[in-house]
Amino acid sequence: MGIVALVVTEVLVVPTVLLVAFMVGFLIRGGDLQSQLNSLVDTADPTPAGLAYLNLALAAAIPVTWLLIRVVHGLKPRWLASVRPRIRWAWFAACFGVAIVALFATLIVSAALPAQDTGDVGGRLNDFTSTTRDFALVVLLLTPLQAAGEEYAFRGYLTQAFGGLFRQRWVAVVAPALLFALAHGAQDAPIFFDRFAFGIVAGVLAITTGGLEAGIAMHVLNNWLAFGLALAYGDMASTLNPSGGTWWSIPVTLTQSLVYLGLALVVARRMGLRTTADPAVLEGSGRRV
Repeated sequence: MGIVALVVTEVLVVPTVLLVAFMVGFLIRGGDLQSQLNSLVDTADPTPAGLAYLNLALAAAIPVTWLLIRVVHGLKPRWLASVRPRIRWAWFAACFGVAIVALFATLIVSAALPAQDTGDVGGRLNDFTSTTRDFALVVLLLTPLQAAGEEYAFRGYLTQAFGGLFRQRWVAVVAPALLFALAHGAQDAPIFFDRFAFGIVAGVLAITTGGLEAGIAMHVLNNWLAFGLALAYGDMASTLNPSGGTWWSIPVTLTQSLVYLGLALVVARRMGLRTTADPAVLEGSGRRV
């Protein structure tokens, strides 16, 4: 029931509500309403407003999953974040540092391999325009919410849901990772593998560290990097609609995933991170079984 409600809400309800909200804004601003509405969903020729619309639609998964975990399962929403239950900010900051180290390892491996798909990233710096500024503000402010929304949906709610249904950890990791990759739409096999691998690593970390912080940190950094490169050297359309992936990108993907996974587990152990919930606290949450 909860899985169906999540899909229906995110696919139908949230986009409709946001569309109405943007429509009101467009009416206040003036101009051709129909063309402005069309631009919101045109990823082939994206606008800052369109990217904001997409990010907000995905970020809405946070309150949606909060509502589902409370209404359907009788748990307080904070149980989606971690076993504490809350976001563990010191651990989140540490994960950001680990993600940067993994990124450097990725760059080293990437430089040693034949060229991979870079989303039409060129060698010349793009001109800085008002549109670039607006895109940069959307990426800086809303991309972290978008990444967190996806993690709350796939590694938070769906991981717990599949884990509860099948009582198998591997299903709780693989099923959300597969859905995560499929949710990105049509894509080449190497690009699909990249997203599936990310989902696997984020799912493993969610279970082994007892929270979403590691997945969110890596997700935010990856998206900031992708959109930042697009604004500086490429274009947003190619980043939002990647094509022409090459299998030479797989060693790069695996390097980032495995380095991040290994370092995150080491850091978690050294920080003495709690990975299971206190039974007394969980019992006191009024969980429905």
